[in-house]
Formats: sequence, structure tokens, C-alpha cells
Amino acid sequence: MPKEKIASRLFLRIKPVKLLASLKSGPKYATILSKEVDCTYSHTVKLLDQFKKFGLVNFEKKGRIKMVKLTDDGENLAHSIESCLVKLSKIKEKSSEKS
Repeated sequence: MPKEKIASRLFLRIKPVKLLASLKSGPKYATILSKEVDCTYSHTVKLLDQFKKFGLVNFEKKGRIKMVKLTDDGENLAHSIESCLVKLSKIKEKSSEKS
């Protein structure tokens, strides 16, 4: 499957989008991320591994804990996705006002 198809399937789902947005506030570890995103730990780790393959996150081992941090590309994508979500919510508000 082409890489762009894999990327679009990854980032057009709500859990990966929430996960990326959750990392914008700073480095966290997978257990905290899974709770914030309301996702199982194993699914969170699977998504984070995919993010790593795309160069969006880095892992830093601190003792027994593996911290997850956005790369510059990950930070840029998180901001872009967040701005798209804001625009979509404004569009939704306008359409509900017209109804």
C-alpha cells in the first residue's frame, strides 16, 4: 500500500488526531496518553509506533518510563490538524445557525 494512503488512513481517524493533539502540551508517557485519548494502552502504543515511522515522535527512556515527544514535523502537523479542527467546528456552528 502506498505511503500516502497509509498516512491518510491514519490521520483521518479521531484517535490518532486526539493523540497527536494531546502531545502538543509536552512530552508524556503512553499510559497518560491512552487515558487522555480514551484508548487502550496497546492501541496507543501501536499508533505511537506508526507516528515514529513517520518521524512525528521520538521516545526518550527515563528510568523505566519511556517518554513520548513530538518532533518538529510532529509539532507542525499537530498545529495544522488543530487549525483544521477549529475551522471545521466553525463551519458546523454556522450551518447549525442557518438551520
